[in-house]
Amino acid sequence: MAKPALPPDNLFSALPGDLSRRLFAEARVQTVRADQVVFIAGDAGDGCYRMEDGLLKVSVITPGGAERILAILGPGSIVGELSMIDGSARSASVTALRESKVSFVSRSAFEAFGRQHPEMYQHLMVLLARRLRDTNSALAATSFLSVKGRVARALLSLAEAFGHDVGNGRILVRQKVTQSDLGAMAGIARENV
Repeated sequence: MAKPALPPDNLFSALPGDLSRRLFAEARVQTVRADQVVFIAGDAGDGCYRMEDGLLKVSVITPGGAERILAILGPGSIVGELSMIDGSARSASVTALRESKVSFVSRSAFEAFGRQHPEMYQHLMVLLARRLRDTNSALAATSFLSVKGRVARALLSLAEAFGHDVGNGRILVRQKVTQSDLGAMAGIARENV
């Protein structure tokens, strides 16, 4: 059986274009302001979202208020699909880093689409495996890399996801990233960035 193809430039795009277009054909498009929360960890998983434009961050927050950024996602990314798969509450919070447009598909529409297109689940399984590998890599980095190494890893991750080659071995990331954001991505305090 052929392995489902995911766009190489966006590991968080779960579905090939044709499936994604059909799933989100009847979706409700919403504009999300910068710093507006899309959903919070613990919320009911009533649907999932596809990024049309903008930038979202996926994070978890400790009871003490410390944030750990799990991912920064751009257009084509799908968020909220874990709750669609297992029916549990949201496992992380999603917030817009800049004004964004998202398309929302309800749980019932998602499930009906899955019954009509069971191949969707194979693509989601590949996505989950990649996310698990990313989680394993992040855990290893937290355990084994120095603080400088963890910050470098966060910067490389941003460059890979959103960087533009400007020549002479330089990559430009056209997104404002604060020291707090880098610290939250690297799992360290802002002061150590």
